[in-house]
Amino acid sequence: MKILIVDHCHDWLETQLRAEGYNCIDCTKLHADSLVQMHPDAKGMLVRARIQFPKELLKQFPKLQFIARFGSGMEHIDVLWAEEQGIRCLSAPEGNRDAVGEHALAMLLSLFNHLPRANQQVRNGQWDREGNRGEELAGKTVGIIGYGHMGSAFAQKLQGLSVRILAHDKYRTGFAQNGVEEVSLSTLQSAADVISIHLPLTAETRHYLNHSFFNQLAKPVYIINTSRGNQLALQDLWEAMEAGKVKGACLDVLEHESASFEALSVDPSDHYFHKMLKDERIIFTPHIAGWTHQSQQKMAEILFQKIQTIVQNA
Repeated sequence: MKILIVDHCHDWLETQLRAEGYNCIDCTKLHADSLVQMHPDAKGMLVRARIQFPKELLKQFPKLQFIARFGSGMEHIDVLWAEEQGIRCLSAPEGNRDAVGEHALAMLLSLFNHLPRANQQVRNGQWDREGNRGEELAGKTVGIIGYGHMGSAFAQKLQGLSVRILAHDKYRTGFAQNGVEEVSLSTLQSAADVISIHLPLTAETRHYLNHSFFNQLAKPVYIINTSRGNQLALQDLWEAMEAGKVKGACLDVLEHESASFEALSVDPSDHYFHKMLKDERIIFTPHIAGWTHQSQQKMAEILFQKIQTIVQNA
């Protein structure tokens, strides 16, 4: 079976596939057109986010049996069309859920306790205890929007921290357990002190956090986004912060990211964003919430097992 390695994912995964006899072709330097010209007979693809896979491109691989996404988000693949044609679309959210949950919590605690600023001050010879007085998470209400692999992992990390956990998921019900309360979106917006978004990027969830969302909050909140940058309208967030509706934010993803997530492109005219970069009420990280050494290994193992299952059952 010919499998195209469209993006380098993990050495272990590629080594295991070759050891099982798969014909793995390194295509990490090829663009979409070259993939079609050189390998139209491919039966599998191993991808990240470098190339978009609309149905027009997928149609040109008539023997394709599966696309394995090294990661969780599938918004760059026409999954609905592919599945209708019998092409299995695989991902590995089970592999980086713990990393995402830990990262979201780490960002929140860092923001509450002014860790980036305090660290830099001490390095500069400044010892300011009062100016860095922190905020305790205990006693707060944390709202989680989207209760799949990532949202539930964040809820697990919050266990034992004396917080009230509310969760809303438009497409899931019956998941309330271990202290997690299943609530409506309006209830979450009225009660939460912290709101963390864990949704797949779709037309429905693009700019999910916007003016309308912030205007429906009953009290000032902290925002966490470790999902996709395009789910949060940054200018709307900044205006909500300026209006006192949002106290602070933890942003691992930004709408200014490239499609591959490997670069940031900011328009010089986006003055609000340059102000955000200087604002200590916001903590930024470069799309690394699910990017740990352990998560890479776990995702490799999970994808390998899923590929094996598909091939063996074909």
